[in-house]
Amino acid sequence: MIEKLTVTPDRVLSNKQLACCRSHCGLPIHGSKILIYNNDDVQQEPLVLTGHHREISAMTFGKRSRPVTLCSASPDYIIVWDVELCQKRTQEGKVAAGKVIGTLLGEVVHLTFCYSDERVAACSGATIYVLSSKRQEVISTLTGHLGPLTSAEFCSWNKDLLVTTSEDRTFKVWDLKAEVVVYQSFVLSASPLLSVCFSEKDNHLITGSKDGQVWCFSLKDDHKCQLVTKMDLQAMEKTHHLRQKSAGNVTTQQSACQNNHETSKPVLNMAFCGSFSQTNSDRQKDNSWFCIGSSDGLYVVDVATSELLTVLYFRDHPNLNIFTAGSWSVPPGCASTMVALVSSVFTPCVVLLELPLCDLVRRRTCSEGFSVFPSSPPLLESPLNAELKKKEPNHPKKKGGVKEQPLVFHSKVKSSGYTSAPRKIMFSPKTNVQKVSSSKKKANKSIGLIHRDYPADSNAPTNMCIDLRVSSKQVSCLQYSGDGKQILCGLGDSSVLLYKSSLTGKPTACIGHDKPVGSVSWSLNRQWWLSASEDQSLRIWTHCNPEPAIVVGKSMFSKPIRSAQFYYLDKFILLGSGPSLLLYLYNVDMTHDDIKRYEQRSIVKLARSFTTTTATEITALSAINDFFSYIVLVCGSDRSIQVFDMNKGTVVSTLPDAHSRAIHCITQNKGPVFSTQTPDSHNLFLTSAATDGVKMWDLRTLRCVQRYDNHLNRCHPCSSAISPCGRFIASGSEDHCAYVYDIRSSTYLHKLQNHSDTVLSVAFNPSTPELLTGTLDGKLRLFHPSSGSYLTHNTLAFTALHSL
Repeated sequence: MIEKLTVTPDRVLSNKQLACCRSHCGLPIHGSKILIYNNDDVQQEPLVLTGHHREISAMTFGKRSRPVTLCSASPDYIIVWDVELCQKRTQEGKVAAGKVIGTLLGEVVHLTFCYSDERVAACSGATIYVLSSKRQEVISTLTGHLGPLTSAEFCSWNKDLLVTTSEDRTFKVWDLKAEVVVYQSFVLSASPLLSVCFSEKDNHLITGSKDGQVWCFSLKDDHKCQLVTKMDLQAMEKTHHLRQKSAGNVTTQQSACQNNHETSKPVLNMAFCGSFSQTNSDRQKDNSWFCIGSSDGLYVVDVATSELLTVLYFRDHPNLNIFTAGSWSVPPGCASTMVALVSSVFTPCVVLLELPLCDLVRRRTCSEGFSVFPSSPPLLESPLNAELKKKEPNHPKKKGGVKEQPLVFHSKVKSSGYTSAPRKIMFSPKTNVQKVSSSKKKANKSIGLIHRDYPADSNAPTNMCIDLRVSSKQVSCLQYSGDGKQILCGLGDSSVLLYKSSLTGKPTACIGHDKPVGSVSWSLNRQWWLSASEDQSLRIWTHCNPEPAIVVGKSMFSKPIRSAQFYYLDKFILLGSGPSLLLYLYNVDMTHDDIKRYEQRSIVKLARSFTTTTATEITALSAINDFFSYIVLVCGSDRSIQVFDMNKGTVVSTLPDAHSRAIHCITQNKGPVFSTQTPDSHNLFLTSAATDGVKMWDLRTLRCVQRYDNHLNRCHPCSSAISPCGRFIASGSEDHCAYVYDIRSSTYLHKLQNHSDTVLSVAFNPSTPELLTGTLDGKLRLFHPSSGSYLTHNTLAFTALHSL
């Protein structure tokens, strides 16, 4: 913080609305006079405006940069000033005068211009007066709040909407044409709401209260406000300090100051920061950061992620003449620097601060170098170079003579035929055999190989086409095969069902676990799959055998397996049990011995065992299997995310307190073969936690880039998934719905309703636009897009056959 200007008025101005824009700042002096300073040249003599006869209570600058317009209010007048014209008249020795637009409206506590500067809203008591800025005219008089008003703002994308906050702890959305309330919020807090601002990028309105609570609502075209996220400044501050401490960026003095003082964080004023262009037809903000002026400093928050980016404390700058703020005036700033006018809460002092944000931009754009794509070949001592040595059968050495041979010479025992019925017909010739032409043979072979690229412009799957009950217990997990033709369903009744993707026909049941199945995974070659259960066992299954090819029993694990999958192009099995991350080599033997049918011929061997840095229990893990990748993401019960580099065999980074609760689901954007995405998009991954929604992270910076919490998730482990096109995110919910989000927005696109119970599992088909959901009561639902351009596999195959 840089203190550019210090003014000592004749009284404390902590309860007054001060005025500040990027070029000028203004404050009342001697009760009824106004001082206007140029922010670029604070040494210049200030402009003094006179015209009020009583004490000025509120001031604000217009939204447009040219001309610079100021509005001031006192109990006698509300006056609009042209600052540049007044400056010119003063230099000519004339008296600067403004235009009176309102008289005797009471004590005005807040003023605001609309975005065209044609109207002014004045808050006086529990009444809002909408005035014309060109002439003395009251356009509207709005009443309805049960307590005194605290702030008002015109909607930035709809000039006919006005949002007001009040001490009655609610906000209202007004339609100025009809002069009616189109939306009234519920009571949000135990403390009054103090401020409101808008995010035009996402059509969101944000409001804050005296006790440091911040709410973000989506303001749709139907004027219905929907809660997007809720933030607590104190909680975000604690998380921010923990991350700074883990990174070694918090000094002992700052840590002691944080531990000894816990004060309330009133949201005195809010404004978006970042590059901002303001014209009649173009208003655009480049990012979602917004600043919150509070009593102890300025908080910079990313509204998309509900993450506190940085805090500029007064206490960290001992040269400042202000220690506790009573009021803020923060105009929208550029990406490098902001200015703010701040008044002290106890002393008659007002300072103009310059807030450099270029360091914040640099920190946010820098990369820590992590990527799912390897940048170098594996090291010689890397765990990924481990190889499985297959056991050779031990045959006895021949020393001469005839050794006794077993009675049965083959592994498969053939029937003697004594119990079968005698044959009556020895030979039956085949008749009416039609030859199949070579062209038809080629066509039939080509039908199974025809795949169409995943439609990148397809609508989200929202139309339910199949509702199927598969069990009386929960559908714990779902996973499609790589070609999208089959689906694995892990159930709460300890079984795994293998369905066709169309959910038709009788499924293949894999039975053997003793407790609910919590994790399933397909191999890359789609020849086998694995299942992990709470019974502390893991099993690998094949298509041709109802019995598992590999059983890793309870004796090998001390705690249940929370997550397991194939890794490194099917070379390893990766799983988490307790605080241990285990890497297994394996070999699936497809041969079958009728004599030793219960002896496991397949091999599994522990290659390496790792322990989380905090020795906490692993709750979820994820790694890329579709291509070579060294990165493994591990979530712990301490709410952290740890990044393992399997090439080095170490933890390379830890993100503490990623959620407020332990993460129960982590999903990477693996990018299937039927769609094309940019390489950088593979570094995105999702995490889900109860009561804390879904967060999207960027592996390159290990920062949250988006947050989705419109769905309800309080206790059950509801999963999330990324669509193959990379445009949608699906999440389960406890309100018997599945939610589909646009990956770029925190507000949901579709709410798939009328499920029979909590939606626990969601999965996108990698080859076609389909969404499959699984519920707590054992039902599956398949959704297709609403667009008529959607074609099923059978339709594509039929079309391809007739085109040959």
